[in-house]
Amino acid sequence: MRRIYLDNAATTALDPQVLDAMLPYMTEHFGNPSSIHSYGRATRSAIEKARKKVSGMFGVSPGEIFFTSGGTEANNFALQCSVRDLGVRRIISSPIEHHAVTHTVEALGKEGKVEVVWVKLLADGNIDLEDLERLLSMEGPTTLVSLMHANNEIGVLLDIKTVSALCAAHEAYFHCDTVQTVAHYHIDLQETPIHFISAAAHKFHGPKGVGFVYVNGDVHLQPLIYGGAQERNMRAGTENLYGIIGMAKALEIAYDELEETSAYIRSLNKTMRQRLIAEFPGIQFNSPEEGLYTVLNVLFPAHPKNDLLLINLDIQGIACSGGSACSSGSSTGSHVIAALNAPEGTAAVRFSFSKFNTPEDVEEAITRLQQVFGVTTATAG
Repeated sequence: MRRIYLDNAATTALDPQVLDAMLPYMTEHFGNPSSIHSYGRATRSAIEKARKKVSGMFGVSPGEIFFTSGGTEANNFALQCSVRDLGVRRIISSPIEHHAVTHTVEALGKEGKVEVVWVKLLADGNIDLEDLERLLSMEGPTTLVSLMHANNEIGVLLDIKTVSALCAAHEAYFHCDTVQTVAHYHIDLQETPIHFISAAAHKFHGPKGVGFVYVNGDVHLQPLIYGGAQERNMRAGTENLYGIIGMAKALEIAYDELEETSAYIRSLNKTMRQRLIAEFPGIQFNSPEEGLYTVLNVLFPAHPKNDLLLINLDIQGIACSGGSACSSGSSTGSHVIAALNAPEGTAAVRFSFSKFNTPEDVEEAITRLQQVFGVTTATAG
């Protein structure tokens, strides 16, 4: 049985072109970038070329890009260093952020370092921008707003231009978790000023274990990790050389192909939505049609099969998610779906697409879903 991978919001397959770019740095170009000899100078040069390539895609200076182990570290870097170094004493965030943000914010709150304020959500999961403006207009300590560009489970998109303007008007710092949108949308940080963004290469066909944090040049932070002079004294530890090379290549490919790839993935998403509506009466969607085009979060009506739905789908060869894969080992349900007040007995399933999926994947997924639920096609005859 052919397996169908529809969990690209969790991680994506490595692009073969990315692997080709990485391989020489696993074999012949293996020098430590901190070494002064020719081996080290060659790899140092490669890292700085990668940094320049990444920074150019966001309209920022290479000195504002710091390579990390991924999105979680990048988020922690922005949040924890803002509190320690910028005098942030209040953080405004939302209850449906990735746990890399919510758990960090909650920990800072429990330690008594910040006041934590949760902005209200609209019924569909979007941020209530009027409530955000109300919170920002309240007199108080130095504030950091931490909101994700696109929710990783339901795909609602944040109006980052409006949030950026609100933060500027009220002299607040703005951190945006862009892990799901970097390489999928153009983000011009000159046009839309943001103090921090975070990214992870494995969300756009790059390698796992590498990402970056952008830190606006007007923001001055101390290191999060001490012990060496790497990343201009901001992150100690020998650099993930081939990971950085691979991430820069993956980002380059993504933006070179963005228009064509996004249109293709949108068509897959639209077809999946239409086919689900046709074949499964009563189905609803947690993902807005105008949301993150790689994600389709589906709410199946109450059914006896819902309790083991993801396991049965896996048995049928469909890889998808019931929420964030980062918490798939948890016994608790999705905090995002819980915030939407989904009806009891329903089951939320996230299908997420990439350029490596095909229309045949969508049709076969529908067929196997019908087998799981024991339904016959509504469009037959």
